[in-house]
Amino acid sequence: MPVIRTLLCGMMILAAVTAPAPAPALDAAEARHLLARSGFGGSAAEIEALAPLTREEAAAAILTRAGSTAVTPPPAWEADWLPPKRGSMSEAERLALRDTQREQGRELKAWWLAEMRTTPSPLTEVMTLFWHNHFTSSLAKVKAPALLYRQNVLLRRHALGNFAALLHAIARDPAMLIYLDNASSRKGAPNENFARELMELFTLGEGRYSEADLKEAARAFTGWSLDRETDAFRFRAAWHDGGEKEILGRRGTFDGDDVIALLLDRPETAEFIVVKLWRQFVSEAPDAAEVRRLAAIFRDGGYEMKPLLAAIFTSDAFWAPENRGRLVKSPVDLVVGSLRLFDLPVNDDRDLAWLTRRLGQDLFDPPDVKGWPGGTAWITGASLLDRQTLLARLTGSAEAATATPAAAGMERPVESNAQHRAAFFDTWVAGLPAPWQGAEAMTTLMLAIPPVDAAVLDRRASGALARSLLADPAYHLK
Repeated sequence: MPVIRTLLCGMMILAAVTAPAPAPALDAAEARHLLARSGFGGSAAEIEALAPLTREEAAAAILTRAGSTAVTPPPAWEADWLPPKRGSMSEAERLALRDTQREQGRELKAWWLAEMRTTPSPLTEVMTLFWHNHFTSSLAKVKAPALLYRQNVLLRRHALGNFAALLHAIARDPAMLIYLDNASSRKGAPNENFARELMELFTLGEGRYSEADLKEAARAFTGWSLDRETDAFRFRAAWHDGGEKEILGRRGTFDGDDVIALLLDRPETAEFIVVKLWRQFVSEAPDAAEVRRLAAIFRDGGYEMKPLLAAIFTSDAFWAPENRGRLVKSPVDLVVGSLRLFDLPVNDDRDLAWLTRRLGQDLFDPPDVKGWPGGTAWITGASLLDRQTLLARLTGSAEAATATPAAAGMERPVESNAQHRAAFFDTWVAGLPAPWQGAEAMTTLMLAIPPVDAAVLDRRASGALARSLLADPAYHLK
């Protein structure tokens, strides 16, 4: 018996020594990092809620609570919209329609910004914006705000779902069919725009298909059109080219769905999407080996988004110190994140839409089919000045108080009285939980990396310190 007892004791000690150590819980800076990358930043309460969790648990919590519908009611005009009968309009009616569409476009942009400000699922909006910049369409070309709203609903519904399902759905989306001119594509006169962007910008990437592949794919999408009375998707069989085609080395009487299946079968498609997600969530310099690993997870998982995002959010690269504070906040990140962090009141979301447009990100109107380039392109001499002016107005600084809206280059999206703002930030700091009252903790809350002006950390926690951190160049990074 003593021998057996000794043997069992030795085995227990060996197991304890060789068993993997339990995963550590996040610290406050790590929790903030995950919230900033997967959403629009985090409040002290949101950081504290994640801090007891491991990386895997925190990523799972964010992905589990992500929704697929907006909580903000849609614009009132959307439900009853029908395409106008432009051919029978007088000049006055056309001008009136143009004015109506412009106002509806402003309301649509305001609606989405209101959703971003108030959503309980920031990751859903981040991914909806990601897909909006991937599958670009614009009000300037489509000229139907209701169709862009419906496309936005589609992108949100699939934002964290299945990429293959989203790809099939976007190919039938009315706004996309108009934007890339496929609604009139027919046998004998195929329009190549959609087929080109499908291959180059949506799946394979540039240089991974031939012009012959493109032309044959365009034939496959002939007849994918719209109903003239409702602008809903309609397949027009008489317009479709059902002949044999050769695409990416395969022959058959392919239609549009067959082409999409061929593209999803290529490993380049998964890698192309992973590279874009890497630049969205990790850094501007994708790691080739990691891209291949993540792309395999994506393809083997049937193009499900949540397992891929979970793998990204738990990867060593995502958490690497050298990748912290390396991404530039987009105008939407900057504006929405600041409003959410400080719970700032908004007079009119239409003014916020105007502001993000001035900063370079005009929602529902990306610059071209490639979308916004992002990264350091967000920072120019002019945009940096506007960013600083915005943040000065938020802080209620003396310069902002004396600037007129015209001089500042913006309207008043939020309250901007200097004394009111100074008092606001003092109240905001006083309302922080006790562990966040110190200068170091406030810096962790507000910045992804240490401030450029390290001297501000010698100050006591106060509204003045919060305003200094907000004005620091590091505030533009996430």
